[in-house]
Amino acid sequence: MPNAYISGLGMYVPPKVVCNDDLRAWYDTSDEWIYTRSGIKERRWVEEPASTADLGYQAAQEALRRAGKTPSDIDLIIFATLSPDLYFPGSGVLLQHKLGLETTPALDIRQQCSGFVYGLSIASQFIQTGMYKCILLVGAEIQSTWIDYNPEGRTVGVLFGDGAGAALIEATEDSSRGILSSHLYSQGAYAMELCIAEPSSATRSHKLPGSYGMRPYMNGKEVFRHAVQRMGEAIETALSAQGWRPQDVNLFILHQANIRIIQAVADFFGLPMERFYNNIHKYGNTTAASIPICLYEAEMEGYLKAGDKVILTAFGSGFTWGSVAMIW
Repeated sequence: MPNAYISGLGMYVPPKVVCNDDLRAWYDTSDEWIYTRSGIKERRWVEEPASTADLGYQAAQEALRRAGKTPSDIDLIIFATLSPDLYFPGSGVLLQHKLGLETTPALDIRQQCSGFVYGLSIASQFIQTGMYKCILLVGAEIQSTWIDYNPEGRTVGVLFGDGAGAALIEATEDSSRGILSSHLYSQGAYAMELCIAEPSSATRSHKLPGSYGMRPYMNGKEVFRHAVQRMGEAIETALSAQGWRPQDVNLFILHQANIRIIQAVADFFGLPMERFYNNIHKYGNTTAASIPICLYEAEMEGYLKAGDKVILTAFGSGFTWGSVAMIW
């Protein structure tokens, strides 16, 4: 049975840098207030015109180039996002068209911050069964266009950024590299603790009197508590599946939501932060794009080397969470 491995990575972030102090135009905030609570110093925002599929296309082009492939080599596109270009259809088919493909299948998944982890699991299964040999997995987001810029939106508005990451996932007969296991979970009982509730098929209009509208809501304390617990558990499951100890892992890459969450997970395992690659200070929370952007930069900066043991984990809206163990 073939194994699945990442043969090429790409990323794209818009050129517009928005620093913490820039947000004072909308919120009662400061660089110190944001940084001490989240670890974020700046984020990237798109400037019109742009779409989620546009960002995904830029990241995909680089992933293909670095893997030595062309769009015609792609057997399947998996597109993970919470901010699709359209309510329907999904962004996967739009990316397919931008890549110049005719009938290549495209699958959209809506696991938000856990989207890339879920996507790796799906891609791995398709490759292991032999159905596909080359899969393009993209995590892309444009969140600056739906952030609530009213004063009450500060808690969520200061956290999110725009960006895209892409991975080309291929089949290999080399059992010493690639995706070893994936572990996925969800708990819909907490769905409304982190969500955009409207527009909704449950209501006739999102413009009803008193409607909250298309604005994100987050119960920060609940999300923080569950994120630390669930990502820690997912890491433990991945370690157990491989027979690894925490100190055996060369690099942990966690979803970039809040540096304090990552620090709490590191403390739980008694590991230094040097084992956890982070770039949240530069990009904020890019949701489905955060892990592939981290992978790309970690490889480019020499933190990821052939043969390294790596664990990825993410937690987000749904609640959904999961982990992946791999040999780089």
